[in-house]
Amino acid sequence: MEKNPIENSILKNINKPSDIKSLSEAELELLCTEIRQTLVDTVASTGGHLASNLGTVELTVAIHKMFSSPEDKIIWDVGHQAYAHKLLTGRRESFSTLRTEGGISGFVRPDESEHDSFYEGHAGTSVSQAAGVAAANAAKGSKNYAVAVIGDGSFGNGMVYEALDHAGSTRTRLIIILNDNEMSISENVGAMARYLAVVRAKPEYYRFKAGTEKALRKIPLVGKSLSNHLFRLKNTLKNIIYSSSFFEDLGFKYIGPVDGHDIGHLCDAMDSAKMVEKPVIIHVNTVKGRGYDHAENFPEKFHGISKFDINTGEPLQSSGSYSSEFGRIICDFASKDKRICAITAAMALGTGLEEFSKSYSDRFFDVGIAEEHAVTFGSGLSAGGMLPVFAVYSTFLQRCADQLIHDGALQRRKLIIAVDRAGFVGEDGETHQGLFDVSLMQSLPNTTVYSPATYCEMSKAFYNAFYKDTNLVVIRYPRGRMPSDTEYADLCAGDCEIIGNPDAEIALVTYGRLFFNAEKALKILGDKAANMKIIKLNCIKPIPEEAVDSALGCKNVFFFEEGMRGGGVGEKFGCELLLRGFKSDYKLVAVENEFVAHASVDRLMEKYSMSPEKMAYIIEEETAV
Repeated sequence: MEKNPIENSILKNINKPSDIKSLSEAELELLCTEIRQTLVDTVASTGGHLASNLGTVELTVAIHKMFSSPEDKIIWDVGHQAYAHKLLTGRRESFSTLRTEGGISGFVRPDESEHDSFYEGHAGTSVSQAAGVAAANAAKGSKNYAVAVIGDGSFGNGMVYEALDHAGSTRTRLIIILNDNEMSISENVGAMARYLAVVRAKPEYYRFKAGTEKALRKIPLVGKSLSNHLFRLKNTLKNIIYSSSFFEDLGFKYIGPVDGHDIGHLCDAMDSAKMVEKPVIIHVNTVKGRGYDHAENFPEKFHGISKFDINTGEPLQSSGSYSSEFGRIICDFASKDKRICAITAAMALGTGLEEFSKSYSDRFFDVGIAEEHAVTFGSGLSAGGMLPVFAVYSTFLQRCADQLIHDGALQRRKLIIAVDRAGFVGEDGETHQGLFDVSLMQSLPNTTVYSPATYCEMSKAFYNAFYKDTNLVVIRYPRGRMPSDTEYADLCAGDCEIIGNPDAEIALVTYGRLFFNAEKALKILGDKAANMKIIKLNCIKPIPEEAVDSALGCKNVFFFEEGMRGGGVGEKFGCELLLRGFKSDYKLVAVENEFVAHASVDRLMEKYSMSPEKMAYIIEEETAV
């Protein structure tokens, strides 16, 4: 795809979804081309989710052609495939601000547009939400539709099946579009099945079917029996061809598989679905990365990508990260200990487990987007004598609260949770910030939590987790790379480290990567830092006695925490000081009771007073005589 402006643009005249309803099929196809060009150009400059969005362009156009948003609720699972939806719903002119501070979000959010029904950032929620909307419509006598768009990856989430089990028993205007962009049509769907799929997707089929059944039932004496017999015969034949009646057994009408890049076929399928007086599944096949060769050939690489060169597809940022270091560390341990195994919830590449998956495939388990199952599965592996490590983003660990409590801590299993993207993640915004895991873990018995700053400390934390600590162990680390301008890159501290004068009367207490900001803050303060020290926590649960002892004699203690204030380490540390008679000044800087919007990590550090400059300013202001 060349980076050239498209002449005679159709997209520039689309300001609301209804603007596409009068377009011809040829115009709709040109519109799709223009959308794809806009997606590639924009994401190359801002970063974001590209492959999934390129795959849903025709699907999005067809949805807005056949439904009337916002009266009909379009609910995007995860929301990372809704960029085309944003372009068609009044956000075209602001699309260049995607994922930038003050700009539009990379996910759907109701405070951004009336066409976004829910905040979406986690998988598997759309079917439950759409089922609820459809039930509300039915209760009010509304004729509007609830449409859930969910990918086959999200379809592996257990919550989806809870929703399907319930929704299939209702008589609501619920339409679920299963966007199948990973699995090819299985071998039993041959030429005949494909032909029948096209026929069954056409609205004429449903008009003829309804008319035939109505006529048969009017035949005296035998009409109803004949109609029922033909219905059973039809289902038997269909099941032979498709070898599955899963969705219809649950109470849904199944339409598909449908070519997700054929707008005419998609519109026919959606028109047919609107004629069915029960919940409907439309099975759509799409190709991730469609229209941009680099993304189509390497869809995982372009699932979530930083800024990149359009011509080469290569990221503009240098490689190396805490995630890749984790991957190296666990491979190193696994090469010496055959008990060590790794679990991911469909995030092998993102969590740094790609090399492990190749080198130790018999000890690698990708359970799909099923974080809850991953934790309990890990508990089972532990019971079987293995040393399981579940690598998961902090934001997705939130889904596992019950499993961590009941199947991890309570069971006293040796289960290790590697928490990636801990703290601010930046441009992905509220649904992805890793700010809640510490508060959750602080309340768990039988649990040890590490938050290393350096790569060496990461390695030491995993050694402790494998061979020293018992029960549930959590090791959390941030997105991005360790700073290259630190004096402490090789630091490999124990549970805590005192940096500077041990007898200093002013203490900065922190953990994780904020240590590097504290280091720079002392340099900014210059000579004033002579009476200051950094109390660096590596183990944040339990809080090391040495750290509390070091802070007790200080006149001023400043605790900086890249997480929520409520239930965090800073509150716990302050409580420990009070219990031991501390009567001096204690100031806690953390995220207050709010969700953190999208912006760069550096900007968030500044906004929440955690940048080196803001740290230095706060300390100077509070300690001035």
